[in-house]
Parts: sequence; C-alpha cells; structure tokens
Amino acid sequence: MEKITPRFDKMGGLLPAIVQDAASGQVLMLAFMNREAWDLTCKTREAHYFSRSRQTLWHKGATSGHVQRVKEIYLDCDADTVLLKVEQVGGAACHEGYASCFYRRLQADGWQVEGTPVFDPKEVYKRG
Repeated sequence: MEKITPRFDKMGGLLPAIVQDAASGQVLMLAFMNREAWDLTCKTREAHYFSRSRQTLWHKGATSGHVQRVKEIYLDCDADTVLLKVEQVGGAACHEGYASCFYRRLQADGWQVEGTPVFDPKEVYKRG
C-alpha cells in the first residue's frame, strides 16, 4: 500500500471535493474539505465539508436529513483534490432540492433546468 497524505497546503488549507453518486456515476456537487472535515469523513464514512461562506465545518444532511454515506474515497494524482463516491440518502444533494447541484445546462437560448426538485427547500430548511 502506498502512503499518501492529502495536500491541504495548496489552496489555503482546503481540498476541492467532487461528490459522485456511487451507483449512477452522476456528479452531485462540489464542496471543500479542511483537515477536520477530511478526518471526520474518513472516520464516520459520512460526508463532512468546510463552508467557505460561513467559515465553519458542516455535516452534509445534518439539517435536511439528506446525508451522504461515503462508499469510496479517491485522491487525484497531486493529492490536492478528493473524489467521494457516495450513497445520497433522500435522493437530493442540492440545497435547492435537486438530485444534483448541476441541474442547469447551457443551451443556445440560455440556461435549461433539467429534472425536477426532489424536495421543497422552504419546507426542509424552515427556520424555527
């Protein structure tokens, strides 16, 4: 076995994390991981990320229930990008309610929304 350490030193302490559905291969989202998110993801086998906008750690699905169960973890050749193959619980990775965050496709006349939301974000993310 090869001893590899993720390179947190290249992007201000963060690794881009590409998230892919383990069964279908669909790309679900892109997020970022700091060392703590990486360690928690490896330990719990559920996806944890670092929010650049909120400057905080977050457990994917903690609010919505749509957790990501990690099936496989890959590092790219430079060890500075991670690929997570996950089981997406609840069928939606996107906070807008879509299965994938990549639900808009550029057409000649503008952006086309593909698919329908799996859940209503207003219902899932109600503020108490």
